Amino acid sequence: MNHLPTVIIGAGPIGLAAAAHLYERNEDFLVVEKGGRVGSNLLEWGHIQLFSPWEYNINSAAKKLLHTTDWREPAADELPTGKEIVEEYLEPLSSLPQFSGKILLLTEVIAITRINKDKMKSSFREESPFVIYAKTNGKTKKLEAKAIIDASGTWNNPNPPFADGVWRDEDLKKRVITTIPNIKAEEEKYKNKHIAVIGSGHSALNTLIDLSHVKEQYPKTKISWVVRKERAQEAFGGEESDTLAARGALGTKTHNIVDNGVVHLFSNFYVEAIEQGDEGYNILSTEGIEVHGVDEIIVNTGARPNFSFLTELRLEVDSAVESTPKLAPLIDPNLHSCGTVRPHGEEELRHPEHNFYIAGVKSYGRAPTFLMTTGYEQVRSIVAYISGDLEAAKKVELELPETGVCKVNLAPKNQLQIVSVHGFGDGSCGC
Repeated sequence: MNHLPTVIIGAGPIGLAAAAHLYERNEDFLVVEKGGRVGSNLLEWGHIQLFSPWEYNINSAAKKLLHTTDWREPAADELPTGKEIVEEYLEPLSSLPQFSGKILLLTEVIAITRINKDKMKSSFREESPFVIYAKTNGKTKKLEAKAIIDASGTWNNPNPPFADGVWRDEDLKKRVITTIPNIKAEEEKYKNKHIAVIGSGHSALNTLIDLSHVKEQYPKTKISWVVRKERAQEAFGGEESDTLAARGALGTKTHNIVDNGVVHLFSNFYVEAIEQGDEGYNILSTEGIEVHGVDEIIVNTGARPNFSFLTELRLEVDSAVESTPKLAPLIDPNLHSCGTVRPHGEEELRHPEHNFYIAGVKSYGRAPTFLMTTGYEQVRSIVAYISGDLEAAKKVELELPETGVCKVNLAPKNQLQIVSVHGFGDGSCGC
């Protein structure tokens, strides 16, 4: 089985970092990507600027490979957009000769199992290769692997706007906006309309700030912000105390537009129903409060992992967080401040299915505390273990800037238009 490659699901930053580490250790690999380009998910929010500079967004093994070419490394302290991450880093990386023929685009994994063994079969299980069923060009192909790293992310599986966590129907999911819309490019869609933003993480804050610029030009634009947090100030994060200045500024800007009445805030608002009325959508809370006459609803409530293609593998998933049980207490926002990301590696990410790992944002399940550089350390440790370097796999070293995002920065009550509420995480430390 050692002649088989390690198959990586997802050609985003974490997936390609895993490939770079595998190449560095002379391990064969294959990357399977659902989209038509590397970094397809990032391109869907390509207009958004990250709050972490390039210093934290380029993997060390990938950087070594790129420096063998004429690639110009971006300035370490500059803040890239999602599009720039793809065009200035991921695409040059994937174009290297070391990756030639190793990335399958437009290929969707639909199931993973072991050769001749469903989930129930234990005999010689670890010695049996993985079988990946993947759909490409309308046909299903079989791939074999000695190990699998699932770095497919959570972007395509958005959380619902409802407080109980259940989508009511698929039709509503199609009618509301579950991405971070490029409001500047689609101004006509939002100007002089009533827009409701549901969620309290960084995606929601970006959306609110962009909408506030539309309102400056078109004063009839109405912005309602619906969050579950009792005190919406928690969503503003550490502001000036945040080590990452751009992340702190995001909270400060949102704090200001709320204080100045640009946004009508509905806090402690648990969404019970969304109904189509004569004058638009009506959003109803479990307490009977209503946001009515809404033209567009933007649901920035984060995302959750999709395990549907992993049903024949032996997974061990925490009942609440949906990460591995060892990782859960390190990242669970119910147990600690989401301003801290605990160092962890292969051991914490290990599943009962030998040589199967979930890495990147999907490894965090529903916890909103993931940072890209955390995923880079994850795959470095995982690849070390797969290659047999157990010492390197255990040596987990991760230095991250303090986020401060869960520190409450209280403003005078009369500065906040609070109707009543509670917020949604967005996969980026919304707490």
